[in-house]
Amino acid sequence: MTHDFDQVDVFSSQRFGGNPLAVVHAADDLDDATMAAFARWTNLSETTFLLPPTDPAADYRVRIWTPSGELPFAGHPTLGSCRAWLERGGVPKGERIVQECGVGLVEIRGDGERLAFAAPPLLRSGEVDPAERESVLAALGVDALAVEWIDNGPGWVGVLVASAEEVLSLAPDWSRGTHKVAVIGAYASGAHEADVEVRCFFDGFEDPVTGSANAGLALWLIGAGVLPESYVASQGTAMGRTGRVFIDRDEEATWVGGYARPTISGVLAG
Repeated sequence: MTHDFDQVDVFSSQRFGGNPLAVVHAADDLDDATMAAFARWTNLSETTFLLPPTDPAADYRVRIWTPSGELPFAGHPTLGSCRAWLERGGVPKGERIVQECGVGLVEIRGDGERLAFAAPPLLRSGEVDPAERESVLAALGVDALAVEWIDNGPGWVGVLVASAEEVLSLAPDWSRGTHKVAVIGAYASGAHEADVEVRCFFDGFEDPVTGSANAGLALWLIGAGVLPESYVASQGTAMGRTGRVFIDRDEEATWVGGYARPTISGVLAG
Protein backbone atom coordinates (compact mmCIF):
# COMPACT_ATOMS: atom_id res chain seq x y z
CA MET A 1 0.00 0.00 0.00
CA THR A 2 1.28 3.47 -0.86
CA HIS A 3 1.11 6.49 1.44
CA ASP A 4 1.16 10.21 0.79
CA PHE A 5 4.41 11.68 2.10
CA ASP A 6 5.59 15.20 2.92
CA GLN A 7 8.76 16.76 4.24
CA VAL A 8 8.16 20.02 6.09
CA ASP A 9 10.63 22.73 7.08
CA VAL A 10 9.67 23.91 10.57
CA PHE A 11 10.56 27.02 12.62
CA SER A 12 12.06 29.27 9.93
CA SER A 13 10.65 31.79 7.48
CA GLN A 14 13.73 31.28 5.28
CA ARG A 15 13.93 28.38 2.85
CA PHE A 16 15.89 25.44 4.29
CA GLY A 17 16.51 27.41 7.48
CA GLY A 18 14.54 25.33 9.98
CA ASN A 19 14.26 21.73 11.15
CA PRO A 20 13.03 19.19 8.57
CA LEU A 21 10.29 16.71 9.44
CA ALA A 22 9.13 13.65 7.49
CA VAL A 23 5.36 13.02 7.60
CA VAL A 24 3.61 9.84 6.46
CA HIS A 25 -0.18 10.11 6.02
CA ALA A 26 -2.90 7.49 6.63
CA ALA A 27 -0.36 5.27 8.39
CA ASP A 28 -2.78 3.08 10.37
CA ASP A 29 -1.73 0.00 8.37
CA LEU A 30 1.94 0.37 9.36
CA ASP A 31 3.22 -1.60 12.34
CA ASP A 32 5.74 -0.38 14.89
CA ALA A 33 8.66 -2.16 13.23
CA THR A 34 7.94 -0.48 9.89
CA MET A 35 7.58 2.95 11.48
CA ALA A 36 10.84 2.52 13.37
CA ALA A 37 12.67 1.30 10.26
CA PHE A 38 11.43 4.23 8.17
CA ALA A 39 12.43 6.74 10.87
CA ARG A 40 15.92 5.23 10.92
CA TRP A 41 16.05 5.41 7.14
CA THR A 42 15.06 9.09 6.90
CA ASN A 43 17.68 9.78 9.59
CA LEU A 44 15.94 13.05 10.51
CA SER A 45 15.58 14.07 14.12
CA GLU A 46 11.90 13.02 13.88
CA THR A 47 9.52 11.29 11.50
CA THR A 48 5.78 11.28 12.14
CA PHE A 49 2.92 9.02 11.16
CA LEU A 50 -0.65 10.35 10.98
CA LEU A 51 -3.54 8.12 11.98
CA PRO A 52 -7.24 8.46 12.80
CA PRO A 53 -7.81 9.75 16.35
CA THR A 54 -8.96 7.48 19.16
CA ASP A 55 -10.25 10.46 21.17
CA PRO A 56 -13.40 12.04 19.66
CA ALA A 57 -12.13 15.50 20.62
CA ALA A 58 -9.06 15.14 18.38
CA ASP A 59 -8.77 15.90 14.67
CA TYR A 60 -5.97 13.43 14.04
CA ARG A 61 -3.47 11.29 15.93
CA VAL A 62 0.29 11.42 15.48
CA ARG A 63 3.04 9.00 16.40
CA ILE A 64 6.49 10.56 16.63
CA TRP A 65 9.64 8.56 15.99
CA THR A 66 13.33 9.39 16.17
CA PRO A 67 15.93 7.09 14.60
CA SER A 68 16.32 5.48 18.03
CA GLY A 69 12.70 5.19 19.25
CA GLU A 70 9.27 6.71 19.79
CA LEU A 71 8.53 9.96 21.66
CA PRO A 72 5.26 10.84 23.44
CA PHE A 73 5.58 14.48 22.36
CA ALA A 74 7.84 16.78 20.37
CA GLY A 75 7.39 20.34 19.19
CA HIS A 76 8.59 20.66 15.61
CA PRO A 77 6.79 17.39 14.73
CA THR A 78 3.60 18.88 16.18
CA LEU A 79 3.70 21.97 13.97
CA GLY A 80 5.06 20.15 10.93
CA SER A 81 2.50 17.35 11.15
CA CYS A 82 -0.29 19.88 11.54
CA ARG A 83 0.85 21.81 8.48
CA ALA A 84 1.10 18.62 6.41
CA TRP A 85 -2.38 17.53 7.59
CA LEU A 86 -3.87 20.90 6.61
CA GLU A 87 -2.11 20.91 3.24
CA ARG A 88 -3.57 17.47 2.47
CA GLY A 89 -7.10 18.74 3.11
CA GLY A 90 -7.50 18.31 6.86
CA VAL A 91 -10.37 20.34 8.33
CA PRO A 92 -10.57 20.86 12.12
CA LYS A 93 -13.78 20.04 13.94
CA GLY A 94 -13.69 23.27 15.94
CA GLU A 95 -12.02 26.66 16.09
CA ARG A 96 -8.69 25.09 17.10
CA ILE A 97 -6.89 22.07 15.69
CA VAL A 98 -6.54 19.29 18.26
CA GLN A 99 -3.73 16.77 17.95
CA GLU A 100 -3.71 13.49 19.81
CA CYS A 101 -0.29 12.14 20.77
CA GLY A 102 1.43 10.23 23.55
CA VAL A 103 0.99 12.98 26.15
CA GLY A 104 -2.70 13.44 25.32
CA LEU A 105 -4.42 16.26 23.43
CA VAL A 106 -2.48 19.30 22.22
CA GLU A 107 -4.24 22.40 20.88
CA ILE A 108 -2.84 24.19 17.84
CA ARG A 109 -3.82 27.61 16.55
CA GLY A 110 -2.82 29.82 13.64
CA ASP A 111 -3.35 30.45 9.98
CA GLY A 112 -1.18 30.91 6.95
CA GLU A 113 2.30 29.43 7.32
CA ARG A 114 2.66 30.19 11.03
CA LEU A 115 1.18 27.88 13.68
CA ALA A 116 1.50 27.61 17.46
CA PHE A 117 0.87 24.78 19.91
CA ALA A 118 -0.16 25.07 23.54
CA ALA A 119 2.78 23.95 25.66
CA PRO A 120 1.81 20.73 27.46
CA PRO A 121 2.38 20.47 31.21
CA LEU A 122 5.81 19.39 32.38
CA LEU A 123 6.02 15.73 33.32
CA ARG A 124 9.06 16.50 35.46
CA SER A 125 10.19 19.87 36.78
CA GLY A 126 12.29 21.31 39.57
CA GLU A 127 15.89 20.85 40.60
CA VAL A 128 18.21 18.34 38.98
CA ASP A 129 20.01 16.15 41.49
CA PRO A 130 23.59 17.29 42.22
CA ALA A 131 25.37 14.40 40.49
CA GLU A 132 23.44 14.83 37.25
CA ARG A 133 23.76 18.59 37.40
CA GLU A 134 27.54 18.26 37.76
CA SER A 135 27.67 15.83 34.83
CA VAL A 136 25.59 18.12 32.59
CA LEU A 137 27.70 21.19 33.34
CA ALA A 138 30.97 19.27 32.95
CA ALA A 139 29.87 18.07 29.50
CA LEU A 140 28.83 21.58 28.47
CA GLY A 141 31.89 23.22 30.01
CA VAL A 142 29.89 26.08 31.56
CA ASP A 143 28.89 27.61 34.85
CA ALA A 144 25.11 27.95 34.91
CA LEU A 145 22.83 30.48 36.50
CA ALA A 146 20.22 27.75 36.98
CA VAL A 147 19.56 24.13 36.01
CA GLU A 148 16.11 22.51 36.12
CA TRP A 149 14.10 19.68 34.64
CA ILE A 150 11.87 20.88 31.79
CA ASP A 151 10.66 17.45 30.71
CA ASN A 152 7.44 17.41 28.67
CA GLY A 153 8.10 14.05 27.10
CA PRO A 154 11.58 13.89 25.53
CA GLY A 155 13.38 14.32 28.89
CA TRP A 156 15.01 17.75 28.60
CA VAL A 157 17.17 19.37 31.26
CA GLY A 158 17.15 23.18 31.00
CA VAL A 159 20.33 25.20 31.56
CA LEU A 160 20.28 29.00 31.90
CA VAL A 161 23.60 30.75 31.20
CA ALA A 162 24.64 34.39 31.37
CA SER A 163 24.34 35.38 27.72
CA ALA A 164 23.45 34.38 24.18
CA GLU A 165 27.13 34.68 23.29
CA GLU A 166 27.93 32.00 25.86
CA VAL A 167 25.31 29.74 24.29
CA LEU A 168 26.87 30.20 20.85
CA SER A 169 30.39 29.50 22.15
CA LEU A 170 29.50 26.06 23.54
CA ALA A 171 31.66 23.14 22.44
CA PRO A 172 30.34 20.21 24.51
CA ASP A 173 32.59 17.32 25.45
CA TRP A 174 30.25 14.32 25.36
CA SER A 175 32.97 12.03 26.67
CA ARG A 176 31.96 13.61 30.01
CA GLY A 177 28.43 12.17 29.63
CA THR A 178 25.51 12.54 27.18
CA HIS A 179 22.29 14.25 28.19
CA LYS A 180 19.19 15.82 26.68
CA VAL A 181 20.06 19.44 27.38
CA ALA A 182 18.48 22.74 26.33
CA VAL A 183 20.76 25.75 26.94
CA ILE A 184 19.43 29.31 26.84
CA GLY A 185 20.96 32.76 27.25
CA ALA A 186 19.70 36.29 26.59
CA TYR A 187 20.88 38.85 24.07
CA ALA A 188 21.56 42.37 25.31
CA SER A 189 18.57 44.60 24.66
CA GLY A 190 18.48 45.66 21.03
CA ALA A 191 21.53 43.58 20.07
CA HIS A 192 19.63 41.02 18.00
CA GLU A 193 16.24 40.51 16.37
CA ALA A 194 15.65 37.67 18.83
CA ASP A 195 15.59 37.98 22.62
CA VAL A 196 17.39 34.74 23.49
CA GLU A 197 19.58 32.09 21.86
CA VAL A 198 18.87 28.40 22.42
CA ARG A 199 20.88 25.27 21.65
CA CYS A 200 19.68 21.71 22.27
CA PHE A 201 21.78 18.56 22.49
CA PHE A 202 20.77 14.91 22.77
CA ASP A 203 22.71 11.66 22.48
CA GLY A 204 25.80 13.65 21.52
CA PHE A 205 24.11 15.46 18.62
CA GLU A 206 22.72 18.98 18.20
CA ASP A 207 19.10 19.55 17.15
CA PRO A 208 18.54 22.47 14.74
CA VAL A 209 15.32 23.92 16.22
CA THR A 210 13.40 22.31 19.06
CA GLY A 211 9.78 23.03 19.94
CA SER A 212 9.49 20.80 22.99
CA ALA A 213 12.60 22.26 24.63
CA ASN A 214 11.51 25.81 23.90
CA ALA A 215 8.11 24.99 25.40
CA GLY A 216 9.74 23.65 28.56
CA LEU A 217 12.13 26.59 28.80
CA ALA A 218 9.21 29.02 28.47
CA LEU A 219 7.17 27.35 31.21
CA TRP A 220 10.21 27.39 33.50
CA LEU A 221 11.62 30.84 32.86
CA ILE A 222 8.40 32.81 32.38
CA GLY A 223 7.11 31.16 35.54
CA ALA A 224 10.29 32.16 37.37
CA GLY A 225 10.03 35.76 36.18
CA VAL A 226 13.28 35.51 34.20
CA LEU A 227 11.69 36.00 30.76
CA PRO A 228 8.67 38.10 29.68
CA GLU A 229 5.39 36.55 28.61
CA SER A 230 6.19 37.18 24.94
CA TYR A 231 9.64 36.76 23.40
CA VAL A 232 11.44 35.36 20.36
CA ALA A 233 14.03 32.59 20.61
CA SER A 234 16.71 32.08 17.97
CA GLN A 235 18.00 28.54 17.49
CA GLY A 236 20.21 26.79 14.96
CA THR A 237 22.61 29.71 14.48
CA ALA A 238 25.63 27.56 15.29
CA MET A 239 24.51 25.06 12.62
CA GLY A 240 23.90 27.64 9.89
CA ARG A 241 20.12 27.60 10.40
CA THR A 242 17.74 30.51 10.91
CA GLY A 243 15.30 29.06 13.42
CA ARG A 244 12.86 31.37 15.21
CA VAL A 245 10.45 30.27 17.92
CA PHE A 246 7.73 32.71 18.99
CA ILE A 247 6.59 32.41 22.61
CA ASP A 248 3.37 34.05 23.82
CA ARG A 249 1.63 33.42 27.13
CA ASP A 250 -2.03 34.41 27.52
CA GLU A 251 -4.83 33.48 29.90
CA GLU A 252 -5.29 30.15 28.12
CA ALA A 253 -1.81 28.74 27.61
CA THR A 254 1.82 29.31 26.77
CA TRP A 255 1.92 29.19 22.97
CA VAL A 256 4.97 27.99 21.07
CA GLY A 257 4.88 29.09 17.46
CA GLY A 258 6.77 29.18 14.22
CA TYR A 259 6.61 28.83 10.48
CA ALA A 260 6.02 25.44 8.86
CA ARG A 261 6.42 25.01 5.12
CA PRO A 262 6.10 21.83 3.04
CA THR A 263 9.25 21.45 0.93
CA ILE A 264 8.94 17.93 -0.50
CA SER A 265 5.74 16.05 -1.36
CA GLY A 266 5.34 12.63 -2.89
CA VAL A 267 4.36 9.03 -2.30
CA LEU A 268 5.92 6.45 -0.03
CA ALA A 269 5.96 3.23 -2.06
CA GLY A 270 4.48 0.13 -0.50
